[in-house]
Amino acid sequence: MRTRLLKVVLITFFSLLNGFFGTTQIIDFDEENSYKRVFIDTDNFGPSYLDTLQNAYKKAPADSLKFLILNDLAYYWHTRDLKKAYEFTKIGLEETSAKDCLKWLARFRITQGAILLRNEQLDSAQTVLDLAQNDADQKDMPFLYTQQGYVYERRGDLTKAAEYALLSLRLGEQLNDLHARALAHSDLSNLFWKQGKYDKGLEQGLLSLSLFEAIGKNDLDYDFTLYVVGNNYLASGDLENARTHFEHAIAIGERYGFYNNLSDVYISLAELYGKQNKYLEAEEAALKAISYCEQLNNNFMLMRAWLSLGKLQNLQGKYLSAVSSLQNSIEVATSDFGDAFYLSEAYQNLGRAHAGSHNYKEAYLAFEIYDELKKEVFTAEAAERMSQIQTEFEVAQKENTILLQGTRIKKQQAVQTLIMIVSLLLFLFLLLLFKAVRNNRRKNKLLQLQNEEKEFLLKEIHHRVKNNLEIVSSLLSLQSEQISDPKIREAMVKSQQRVQSMSMIHQKLYQGKSLSHIEMKDYFQNLGNHVVQTYGMEKRITIQCDMDVLQVDIDHAIPIGLIVNELLSNALKYAFPGNSEGKICIRLQKRDSILHLEVSDNGIGKSTSKKSVGTGFGTQLIALLTAQLDGVMYLNVDQGTAVTFDFQLPKAA
Repeated sequence: MRTRLLKVVLITFFSLLNGFFGTTQIIDFDEENSYKRVFIDTDNFGPSYLDTLQNAYKKAPADSLKFLILNDLAYYWHTRDLKKAYEFTKIGLEETSAKDCLKWLARFRITQGAILLRNEQLDSAQTVLDLAQNDADQKDMPFLYTQQGYVYERRGDLTKAAEYALLSLRLGEQLNDLHARALAHSDLSNLFWKQGKYDKGLEQGLLSLSLFEAIGKNDLDYDFTLYVVGNNYLASGDLENARTHFEHAIAIGERYGFYNNLSDVYISLAELYGKQNKYLEAEEAALKAISYCEQLNNNFMLMRAWLSLGKLQNLQGKYLSAVSSLQNSIEVATSDFGDAFYLSEAYQNLGRAHAGSHNYKEAYLAFEIYDELKKEVFTAEAAERMSQIQTEFEVAQKENTILLQGTRIKKQQAVQTLIMIVSLLLFLFLLLLFKAVRNNRRKNKLLQLQNEEKEFLLKEIHHRVKNNLEIVSSLLSLQSEQISDPKIREAMVKSQQRVQSMSMIHQKLYQGKSLSHIEMKDYFQNLGNHVVQTYGMEKRITIQCDMDVLQVDIDHAIPIGLIVNELLSNALKYAFPGNSEGKICIRLQKRDSILHLEVSDNGIGKSTSKKSVGTGFGTQLIALLTAQLDGVMYLNVDQGTAVTFDFQLPKAA
């Protein structure tokens, strides 16, 4: 908390220094590094930065440098004035097209798409971005995917937006592009927030912030992520952390003139103050948001700013004023407004305002539109896909600090000149050592982040396998209900149980601490309960796991699970005829290099019935799995039935 507050103070301090010292020399075509790019070579994004670019880009000695400056000019104007941004983008499109520079043409189209979608021209934005995809350089693709995701997010298609965020994340990993990965996690945080999954939104947002801070740049996207994390804190009820992140975002936004981000933050700050009953501060924040939106010429932001003011007036009971503000919000949105999420909020609050002023007919109409818009955004498909993403990106972040150890150096007495030489050499050595240790710390931090992400992906693989097996199990269950032949139905039920036993293995893997071993006692208990419930015998048959906690690797766990599943099915079918009650006991023990498995019951024991002898597929499956594990099976039917196995474990190298 103190660190973040210190950052806010420092940013404000440097913004004041900016005013005193003016803009440093950012373009000098006589130098080797002739153009200092903002947030890459310099953090000086003062008022004159864009004017300097505008005056200089025509004088660039090479087309590539000219196009680079012109594209930066267009992109960074979109943070302050969308109309000016579009004018420079058109110049870039015309010049790159005339010179047949396809990669630069694609890059200007990406910038054009970013501006169009913020101007409510979502169809045009998608068309331009699709065109850019044909010729774009691979390193520009993560940013392209990000803009395509924004288009679908604005349309309320959160599922498609999440897919593009994943594409950007994976490509960022392939290219080792930390900024692309950070921005993808930021987008996922925002999507989780819209889904109401604030804990997962915070995990993704904080991971994004850690990546941005590893890069060390206070750019537009870092500023936006502070806002997104603040939103998740606000929705979770942690108002103090929300306010801290909002203030940090405002400090950066005001320093660099990020009007779009400032509009966002003041909209959320109005809601925060409203929850604290600080209505004057809340109204001031909402009016600031409206002011920034008007400067930016951005109707999407202006619609949301009026919405925030209307929500605040509803909270105060000023229903007639709220109706006026919310109608302004809806009028700004127009008929082709793409974002059903915020439009649904506007109609929901308009309905509350009409109801509060006893205009129930209008309230009913507003709520009716709200219900239709809500159905567009919160579909079952979107919920399912976001749930998958939630697991994929489930992260338990671990802080790992590297301690610096000092080296004791013995000093020898010598002549004065020698002491000076040794001291100088020692100073140079320590300087190099410090730089090496600092570089190692940065590399280790990045490796730690990469390892955590790979662990998330492994867990997601197991989760998806488990989900697919669950689907197969459900399909078998549905199919068995349609079959009239009892033998075929029984075979289908057994197949369903076998699939379920494997599904439980993968569930244990992604829920546990280890990705290669599972705990067998809890697994047997869950498997036994599932099989007993399948046969409808849970009231008279008890499953007992008489064993200690035992971790077994997946190569042994899956075959052993299938064997136990078959033995449980046989016991339930043959060992307890009629309505007799009984108990089935499962034991698994490790004895040196042997895994000893025993499944026993106190049923009727030995029978002359051919069905109980076991000559079908289940028996063949047990024999095959036993041979696969290099095991031996023993059968005892004197008192009940007891089947034991000894499996040979591989010897450690």
